[in-house]
Amino acid sequence: MPYLGFKRAAISFSGASRAFAVRAANGNQAVRNFCPVCGSLVFGGPRDSAEEFTLYAGSLDDPSQFEPTAAIFTRARAPWAVLPAHLISYAQLPP
Repeated sequence: MPYLGFKRAAISFSGASRAFAVRAANGNQAVRNFCPVCGSLVFGGPRDSAEEFTLYAGSLDDPSQFEPTAAIFTRARAPWAVLPAHLISYAQLPP
């Protein structure tokens, strides 16, 4: 899932979102926020308390502007999912 990372000071939200929490790979809680109207995944992180957020590239007005630099959890990728050679690859979540 392509995403961009932002510090709280660099991003602001308007409108409502619907949150769903799951257990993350590191054992912590991962909060994903969806559009309450269409159900699209928009951003990650507890809206009221996170210091950093992930903004999902598919929610951008122009997702073609997103240029990934790394791939994580590559050990679980499907054999048909080819990674571009320039990406830094991590088998699991990097430290």
